[in-house]
Amino acid sequence: MKDLDWSNLSFGYRPTDYNVRCYYRDGKWGEIEVCSDEYIKMHMAATCLHYGQEAFEGLKAYRCPDGKVRVFRVDENAARLQSTCRGILMPEVSTELFTEMVKKVVRLNQEYIPTYESGATLYIRPLLIGMSAQVGVHPAKEYLFIIFVTPVGPYFKGGFSTNPYVIVRDFDRSAPLGTGKYKVGGNYAASLYANNMAHEKGYACEFYLDAKEKKYIDECGAANFFGIKNNTYVTPESTSILPSITNKSLMQVAEDLGMKVERRPIPEEELDTFEEAGACGTAAVISPISYIDDLDNGKRYTFSADGQPGPVSKKLYDTLRGIQYGTIEDKHGWTTVVIE
Repeated sequence: MKDLDWSNLSFGYRPTDYNVRCYYRDGKWGEIEVCSDEYIKMHMAATCLHYGQEAFEGLKAYRCPDGKVRVFRVDENAARLQSTCRGILMPEVSTELFTEMVKKVVRLNQEYIPTYESGATLYIRPLLIGMSAQVGVHPAKEYLFIIFVTPVGPYFKGGFSTNPYVIVRDFDRSAPLGTGKYKVGGNYAASLYANNMAHEKGYACEFYLDAKEKKYIDECGAANFFGIKNNTYVTPESTSILPSITNKSLMQVAEDLGMKVERRPIPEEELDTFEEAGACGTAAVISPISYIDDLDNGKRYTFSADGQPGPVSKKLYDTLRGIQYGTIEDKHGWTTVVIE
């Protein structure tokens, strides 16, 4: 293993030795290539640069206490990328090709997989971009699928601790019939201004209401929302929300723990009724919410009186992390051993 300060890694990019690439040309995918160059050579008229024809994914590799290295629900990431490909007219990457490239890039960079004790992980970033040189607005004919990895620490500096959020009404992350359900860079570009504004006001992240009526909970920045009340896990249902694999997994874990699960529209006023609330996604797993401020009406929705994560959120977090690290039985077959 590389001699890095694993326990103090930030959630940022750090170079590793290799990435893997595959080109789509003449209507088919080519061979997997191993590359040590961090840069991509592309034409200045590439469609990804002008018309946003690009998609990405995010997943992690975990060095487990039994010595094995596992990845989590890689087939779900492949399926979500395929959905995005259909949505913005890119050639689909098969689950087999996606999985093979994930395994290869993790094995090639195994010296960068953080130690189990550090709480850090190897972040895996698949990226699909349109490469054709053209100025007309239509799909590219050539594409590059690339996967790189980088060791990362917790997404939020405090790790599993509560964070404050603020409702924003002057900005929309995505529209109900737009690209919100696809993992494309444009959705994240659309959130940068509001996110920066939230940070300037002292909040960890911005909190979106639905774009159409401004009545219902949408997303917590780039993460899905969930609320806990009456032994029930409640999460929004909306065509503008990215289907989080972490959220999907937490819904199943909640059921396994004997909880009810509801996926439905959640009006803002219902925030008052939740005992606990959190944001969930690959990067942070769960980021418990301490409170959400609605500055327009002076309302504060509080979910943690003492600033500590709630017991249900902690149980969900510990259970999912245990499955990811192989310390809790993986009865749903979610993990894939990449290195024995």
